[in-house]
Amino acid sequence: MDPLAERWRRAVSSLKELRLRVAYLRSELLRDDLLSIARALDDLCRDAEQASPVARDVLGAAVPVLADPALSERVDQLRELAASGALLSLSRLLRRKPRRHEAQPTSPPPDERHLAASSAGRALTLGERRALARRPTRAAFDALLRDPHPLVIRNLLANPRLTEDDVVRLAARRPANPEVMTEIARHPEWPQRARVRMAIVQNPGAPPEIAVPMVRLLLRPELLQLVAAPDVPAVVRAAARELLERRPPVPHKPGGALEQ
Repeated sequence: MDPLAERWRRAVSSLKELRLRVAYLRSELLRDDLLSIARALDDLCRDAEQASPVARDVLGAAVPVLADPALSERVDQLRELAASGALLSLSRLLRRKPRRHEAQPTSPPPDERHLAASSAGRALTLGERRALARRPTRAAFDALLRDPHPLVIRNLLANPRLTEDDVVRLAARRPANPEVMTEIARHPEWPQRARVRMAIVQNPGAPPEIAVPMVRLLLRPELLQLVAAPDVPAVVRAAARELLERRPPVPHKPGGALEQ
């Protein structure tokens, strides 16, 4: 058992608040010894593949950190270490579609009809929408949930009036806005909700860089549902199928299955 991974297991088990768990894993994943981090993550991924609830808790705290665009370079380094060091479980966690070299299309300007407006009908500026997202009325939520700007969504996700149903609607919206999906994935609490996770991984527009790691947190019935979904990207469906194959057999008792 990897000593760093074991330390993470003990620390995360002792922290009951999700925000504290994510903050702890963020500090640990920014340590200097990147190879030790890669080996510890590989150890945890291997245990999570065998349905270890403690390992899954640690990965649950790590996934929002790995989804943070500010850490994309570090995630790329971990991906390279996984490939060069034959850390197969970590490679499966960080799998992504091959990058294409052609120029990516630029995003069209936002449709002002989808933006929150003033009482006079004027589309609010970005600063006004960000301020409104911190303390919106219930009537303003519908407009703010359609906002395409990630900074508005970031403020909205931190609003205590936001409900799980709101976030599920946001994560399930199609066509998906990858930046908005990333904001949900990097939040310390919302991705821990099963319904939010499923809305993300089943959305064909979710970036594989955030959807594939979330697959590692799914239970067996959720994996089966994902494998059967026809519009899920192939890389996400393959991750779910592979994880199902690696899960231990389901023990049965009279009355139903025990292991998820």
